[in-house]
Amino acid sequence: MPEIGATLREARMRARIDISEIEAQTKIRAKYLRALENEEWDLLPGPTYVKSFLRTYADELGLDGKRLVEEYKLQHERLSDVELQPIAPPGQRRQASGQRSSPWRRLALALVVVLVLVGALYFLGRGGDEDNPSTNAATTPTTTQQRTTTTTTKTTPEKKKPARPTRVRLQIVPTAEVYVCLESATGERLINGQILSPGGDPETFRSKRFLIGLGNGSVVLRMNGKAFHVPDTSDPVGYELTTSGAKQVPESRRPTCAG
Repeated sequence: MPEIGATLREARMRARIDISEIEAQTKIRAKYLRALENEEWDLLPGPTYVKSFLRTYADELGLDGKRLVEEYKLQHERLSDVELQPIAPPGQRRQASGQRSSPWRRLALALVVVLVLVGALYFLGRGGDEDNPSTNAATTPTTTQQRTTTTTTKTTPEKKKPARPTRVRLQIVPTAEVYVCLESATGERLINGQILSPGGDPETFRSKRFLIGLGNGSVVLRMNGKAFHVPDTSDPVGYELTTSGAKQVPESRRPTCAG
């Protein structure tokens, strides 16, 4: 039967797996994995660790870990105290058995087993952390990032509503021929009594306020992107245009143009 170490090494080479990959998967240090392959048992912490590492390594390679552990025990472990005891008469064997099965002895044995298991788990965990510092390094920024995200979320101010415009952006879009007289807030005549016809690109005017006189209702007034449809009428009509909208004004307040 092939040696234990040779079996491990050949299985790893067949699978084309680097020993560092096995280290990352099993959390067993590379130097211990090499010691298993070279059967350098004295480089390992002890028989308990040897069997644990051996089983884990073999299972990772798809081998029968339990069988390899049994092979190791047959080849390298000393016979137990029970097996080394000389054959005794039945009465003495029963007496010895009774002494070994005392409650205090069983309790002490159980405590030793628990301590060994705890030590093995601690050693494995510590070995994985030391050989893989990138794990802790990757975890720490993630936690910090989560805390930063939480803090940012709590301190983000509420979005303010858009400020109301202080000026009116006006476009006059005729739907039929219409007489228009347009005056800005400063009294400047922007359209001095002209007949506008449909078609073409409407001119854009800007002012805090407008006064407009119309010969009829055949027009649409676009103020800051919102359309105001003048009611259909054949009579002259006038409006005051502000950021709040269009407000109809009496004839006395309509602008007068030369025509």
